Amino acid sequence: MPTDALGSSLLTLARNAIGQRFGVGEQPVAAHPSLQEPGATFVTLTQQGQLRGCIGSLEAHRPLAADVAENAVAAAFRDPRFPPLSEDELARTRVEVSLLEPAEALTFTDDNDALARLRPGVDGLILKHGSRRATFLPQVWESLPDRRRFLEQLKLKAGLPADFWDGQITLARYGVQKWKED
Repeated sequence: MPTDALGSSLLTLARNAIGQRFGVGEQPVAAHPSLQEPGATFVTLTQQGQLRGCIGSLEAHRPLAADVAENAVAAAFRDPRFPPLSEDELARTRVEVSLLEPAEALTFTDDNDALARLRPGVDGLILKHGSRRATFLPQVWESLPDRRRFLEQLKLKAGLPADFWDGQITLARYGVQKWKED
């Protein structure tokens, strides 16, 4: 995937933040005006195409540079699904940064209406019910292209049964710009 100046800076910031934990030399980061603006990112780590960590922010609450650095460290060392990244894994780990657009609430009447409003391959989705919340980035559509299965797996991620439905469920969708290391 071609990387523009912002993407290059974000990928370098993410890798530097992880590398700092191992005392690995930092690469220079090109200045970009957006880095000091508020931004919400997810940092996804993969090894041989398999997920190795993914942590992020759903809302912009700190400068973009700080958000991507903190999320990179969290994805590498605090994703509860994986053990902390080891230094010998760093070289074979690929970094992807997703910059989130502000989420927009979806209005729907029931489960089927919600499914009909989803845009596979386009929408990231946030599901909330009471104190439970989960999200899937738009990239998850690549492995879950069926709308119903996508929503069922998101419910499971939120700790709800796959077939759960309640009128109190809220959904919001968002898009992303994403950049990935080669």
